[in-house]
Amino acid sequence: MISGKKVIVAVSGSIAAYKVAVLVRLLVKAGASVRVVMTPAARDFITPLTFSTLSKNPVLSDFTSDNEGRWNNHVELGLWADALVIAPASANTIAKMAHGVCDNLLLAVYLSARCPVFFAPAMDLDMLQHAATQTNIHTLTARGHYHINTNHGELASGLVGDGRMAEPEEILASVSNYFGQPKTLAGKNALVTAGPTYEALDPVRFIGNHSSGKMGFAIAEELAHRGASVHLITGPTHLQLVHANVHVSRVMSAEDMYNASSKVFAQSDIAVLSAAVADYKPVAKAVQKIKKTSERLMVELTETVDIAALLGKQKHHGQIVVGFALETENEKANALKKINSKNFDFIVLNSLNDAGAGFRHDTNKISIISKTGDEKKYSLKSKKEVAKDIVDVIVKEFHHD
Repeated sequence: MISGKKVIVAVSGSIAAYKVAVLVRLLVKAGASVRVVMTPAARDFITPLTFSTLSKNPVLSDFTSDNEGRWNNHVELGLWADALVIAPASANTIAKMAHGVCDNLLLAVYLSARCPVFFAPAMDLDMLQHAATQTNIHTLTARGHYHINTNHGELASGLVGDGRMAEPEEILASVSNYFGQPKTLAGKNALVTAGPTYEALDPVRFIGNHSSGKMGFAIAEELAHRGASVHLITGPTHLQLVHANVHVSRVMSAEDMYNASSKVFAQSDIAVLSAAVADYKPVAKAVQKIKKTSERLMVELTETVDIAALLGKQKHHGQIVVGFALETENEKANALKKINSKNFDFIVLNSLNDAGAGFRHDTNKISIISKTGDEKKYSLKSKKEVAKDIVDVIVKEFHHD
């Protein structure tokens, strides 16, 4: 599955660097072309000669090579790769990646890369559990990078716990599985809406909701993995998605989202409407910030544009349109009403009554309901895994037709 792929293995300063020699050997044996980049600190743990011998390519560590100051083109290297694997990823390197620091060649390559990024942390237990490290890891996963979890075991400090870098075979499997995903949606165009919409009250305040956009971003990424060309239209969110098959448009209000969606809907074979669109907006937006002048403030609201209903009316033969329903009561009955009124092929239902589901979580618990009322329930999973389940159903719908 990885044969013929171009892989950069980026090694940062950690005792786990010795394991990466095995990873490089496994990648080469699997048929990948491998280039190794090291931080200066990584050279204290393992020699560049080891990696150059195993990869059959020169190892780069500095911005220039030889006495003549020949430039190591980090931009060219970043664009060359089909995958960037950072292993081991030390706490220091993870922090720099999260904050865009560029003080060594590895980080310059990272900032230049357009390919999928995999990172395998390695550090002591307390460093891994520190709130700063956990925040940095969350930042990287929110960008769409692939976090290869640490293992539990004895650490270099003598402590026992999480922090051991994943084994080379596990890292190889993560990268191979990414490329091994069948391109069952190659040639298909997909529209995905994600995140909240904000409806302005005045230049400062808005009506919105707690949607993070994580579910929609995960679906867009999974569709792209299956070969689809994806247009992701997202409301306000800090999430980022870098994928050659994904074009991201950022909008603010429901009307903005509808206008952007309607431009690409007719050409879309698939539409997944996962955005949490605000149902109401102020009749009038105040030109200046509303001042606190009394205990009560009356704001007149009107309905926002119903994106799903309008697009459903435009649906043509061969299109698959997927809706979402986040409910707090009468969940299935409300979801079935939406399927029929908005012309969905199926709807993804989740309930705020289920722990770990709904807004802001990294997990979700869903049911998928068809037009006929057939319901398939899924267990609590990461949103990336939930996205795979949803896209599996989309693929089956195409094969059914």
